[in-house]
Amino acid sequence: MRVLVVEDEERLADAVAHGLRLHAIAVDVAYDGQDALDLAAYVDYDVVVLDRDLPEVHGDDVCRRLREAGRPGRVLMLTAAGQIRDKVDGLAVGADDYLVKPFAFAELVARVRALARRAPRRPEPPLERAGIRLDPARRTVTRDGRAVPLNRKEFDVLHVLLRAGGELVTSGELRRSVWDEHADPGTGALRVTITALRKKLGPPAAVQNVPGRGYRL
Repeated sequence: MRVLVVEDEERLADAVAHGLRLHAIAVDVAYDGQDALDLAAYVDYDVVVLDRDLPEVHGDDVCRRLREAGRPGRVLMLTAAGQIRDKVDGLAVGADDYLVKPFAFAELVARVRALARRAPRRPEPPLERAGIRLDPARRTVTRDGRAVPLNRKEFDVLHVLLRAGGELVTSGELRRSVWDEHADPGTGALRVTITALRKKLGPPAAVQNVPGRGYRL
């Protein structure tokens, strides 16, 4: 499970993220609405824990834009406003659930897990480029008709690159999309994964390294 926590009170956001990670949940954090939209453009989060009163882009607008973009994650809206009218307004813009601050952390975890168990997502259609075909629903990859067995990280890196349609994807974007942002970028995990992916795809080389910037197909 992967969760995005969107909260402008940094200490609260970091505390929520830390607590969720202790429950074996991968978590990214955004401290304003625009950062949340930027992250959600690259990552299919299972659940977005979204504060309503955010700087840059209001939480209602973040929720509405996620729904308009067809992003699959469920939204748990957090707010200090606990009136019925506030809850109705939050649900009306597309939130799946609503939790009033202050809240018990055990209840937050239970609601996040419940949202993640909801109806399966609409299958994403297969992606193709340069003889490579990736089927997200079946999690299979072929190149020129040849099956290419990939591990989870290799598959997810290739998925992000195919979605970009040949445009550059920065190393930071790849790390945020495939690894929890809490992961140490100095471990070289991305480089190792790219190397293994190139080897498995075989010649001609499909993944291009743009030094100092990132990768593209």
